[in-house]
Amino acid sequence: MTLDALVIGGGPAGLMAAEQIARAGYRVQLAEAKPTLARKFLMAGKSGLNLTKLEPDFTAAYRDDWIAGYVDAFGPGAVQNFARGLGIELFTGSTGRVFPVGMKASPMLRAWIGRLVGLGVEIRTRWRWSGFAGDDFLFDTPQGQVSLRPRVTVLALGGASWPRLGSDAAWVPWLADKSVQIAPFRPANMGFAVNWSPHMQRHFGTPVKGAALITDGGVTRGEFVISARGIEGGGIYAVSAEVRDGSPLALDLAPDLGADQITERLARLPAKDSLTNRLRKALHFDALRIALLNEWGRPLPQDPAALAALIKSLPVRHAGPRPIAEAISSAGGIARAALSPDLELRALSGVFAAGEMLDWEAPTGGYLLTACLATGHHAGLAAARHLAT
Repeated sequence: MTLDALVIGGGPAGLMAAEQIARAGYRVQLAEAKPTLARKFLMAGKSGLNLTKLEPDFTAAYRDDWIAGYVDAFGPGAVQNFARGLGIELFTGSTGRVFPVGMKASPMLRAWIGRLVGLGVEIRTRWRWSGFAGDDFLFDTPQGQVSLRPRVTVLALGGASWPRLGSDAAWVPWLADKSVQIAPFRPANMGFAVNWSPHMQRHFGTPVKGAALITDGGVTRGEFVISARGIEGGGIYAVSAEVRDGSPLALDLAPDLGADQITERLARLPAKDSLTNRLRKALHFDALRIALLNEWGRPLPQDPAALAALIKSLPVRHAGPRPIAEAISSAGGIARAALSPDLELRALSGVFAAGEMLDWEAPTGGYLLTACLATGHHAGLAAARHLAT
């Protein structure tokens, strides 16, 4: 069977690519392995669906400079216009993050699917790509194996995080066999494992607020959560790539006070007071802060200046990143060198790629979804141009 364009993967990047090709007047078939589209997108929507972020230098957040050009061409403004075009009302939070007023992904996805169907896009769910047979793309479908040879193809199969939602990286060996260069996948925006002592169990599920995280790259303020598995949450995700790549991690448990101020406050209290009481009275430390200090700082120094130094830089003893299957996103994938500026695979003419399949990395906060939409938009337009020539 032949057709104009095949898009493999029904997440935001794939849907965006399919729309651009269909708008150019070509017949598009979109194949998705799962029974429904955009499952990771819907999962993201459970926490509010952060679409993008408004800030002066949005692309500075991306660890890979090469992706910035695509995001510059389809950035926060374009993402907002796209969502509004689907009838989605938006609001901007105090940190610049942009959300749907309804704080859900499902209304946007329903409207988007409706628009794609109206443009003539043929959506095939439960169609799992199973590799190549020569130049043909093979699919396992409810009707049996199907072979397709489209004029152009856009691959948007996701990275390696959240495999139960569809991003299982099963495609890696098939593309590698076609001489496509692929960087190994690594977890990104993930938590870190900690082998807690028993006294920490009562704090599982409790957020650490008002602390700062210290890495080789600097000091970051952000909330995170103590869990049975370790440490996770927005503050940790913001520094996770740096720590994964070898930076030590420490906590400043009193970032609004200098070491001299802490020393003076501790020294004022009678030495007969227990250390726990001195921390409570002098610094207003809660039980969790005191527990963390005991967990990672024992034996605690009695000298006020030494204790102040420890409070300002408490080493975090972790056991490395949590598994990639638990990560919000992944680093690695199709290498930049394997792609033309149009996101066409150099080894496979007429085959383009977009989204988290590509080797780029960004923190949470709207950056991930924006880049998926941007690369899907670019790949779709490029595929349409390829069809035209």
